[in-house]
Amino acid sequence: MSEYSREQRKTRVAVVFGGRSSEHAISCVTAANVLQVIDRDKYDVVPVGISTSGHWVLESGDPERLSITDGKLPEVDVTALPVIFGSNRELVVSEPDQVPSTLGEVDVVFPLLHGPWGEDGTIQGLLEMSDIRYVGSGVLASAVGMDKHYMKVVFQAAGLDVTPYVVIRDRDWIRDAAACRAAVDALGYPVFVKPARGGSSLGISKVNSLDELDDAIVEARAHDPKVIVEATAKDPREIEVGVLGGLDGGQPQVSVCGEVAISGGGHDFYDFETKYLPEGEEYTALSVPAELPDEVVAEIRAKALTAFDAIEAEGLARVDFFLDADGKVIINEINTMPGFTPTSMFPRLWAASGLDYPALVQHLLTLAETRPTGLR
Repeated sequence: MSEYSREQRKTRVAVVFGGRSSEHAISCVTAANVLQVIDRDKYDVVPVGISTSGHWVLESGDPERLSITDGKLPEVDVTALPVIFGSNRELVVSEPDQVPSTLGEVDVVFPLLHGPWGEDGTIQGLLEMSDIRYVGSGVLASAVGMDKHYMKVVFQAAGLDVTPYVVIRDRDWIRDAAACRAAVDALGYPVFVKPARGGSSLGISKVNSLDELDDAIVEARAHDPKVIVEATAKDPREIEVGVLGGLDGGQPQVSVCGEVAISGGGHDFYDFETKYLPEGEEYTALSVPAELPDEVVAEIRAKALTAFDAIEAEGLARVDFFLDADGKVIINEINTMPGFTPTSMFPRLWAASGLDYPALVQHLLTLAETRPTGLR
């Protein structure tokens, strides 16, 4: 009898990663790190990969293969055995010319998916319908946290300051690109052009003049037909905090503040290379904790909780702010499934707050195990 189907067993965790979005590789890297620290004395771990074409497979979960090596980005092994969620929360695997077999019931899913088709409420909806407990936010919070447009609408309704912005939908750009340019021009330059529903800094451009705008919009539209263009805060410092759900119904907790500073190498913002690739490390300074006055730290942490509750987030989030030259705290965005790579800010923030990487993962799994599916 396999370890997956024995009657007396440990809690079974399916770690789901990869996915169809452009953040597929970063999801794999995140999974590589999480898989290494889950307590195998307490949990049976089933690595489940989703290919870029949307096929679910039973992955090996080899951390080395799922890491960035010599600049090469990892991806899910599409030749692995297909796997699906069957009835009664069971994972079912299909081998060629064989009757499908079950791997047994899954107790909790850790959906380490970034971007659309995973972080945006889609897999959360699937798991809710299947009555399977999972780590992180539910359908609504995941969807709102993924869409930078509606995220800002909710934040403004909660009394948080955001940078001025323009939304360019697919139909807007196709029917009247000139009106889109005029709306962006009214924001003043520089601006940041972003896919509205993306992450990992993919498809983002800093635009200094109207002459650069079209190319930036085309780049963003390669990731998402819906684009958001944001005005730039005044000489901003980039400050980030982590939020964790409280155990046993306790209040969410906020980490220390961290600061991101970029200089040199042709990088003037926290882009994909400076976030994830080794060659970008020399241009990136991550200060944890950030050097800030106590009253500013208190304000940022309080506003992070407001943002967390505003979208009804659960489990975890990283909340990013700008601190402008006048001392104004402006919320940039919330990320409901932040990266867990070695260079990611979220685990660094919690390590500096007294919760190391294994303890952080354990906290998230405990939250998921004790939270019911359905309305709550």
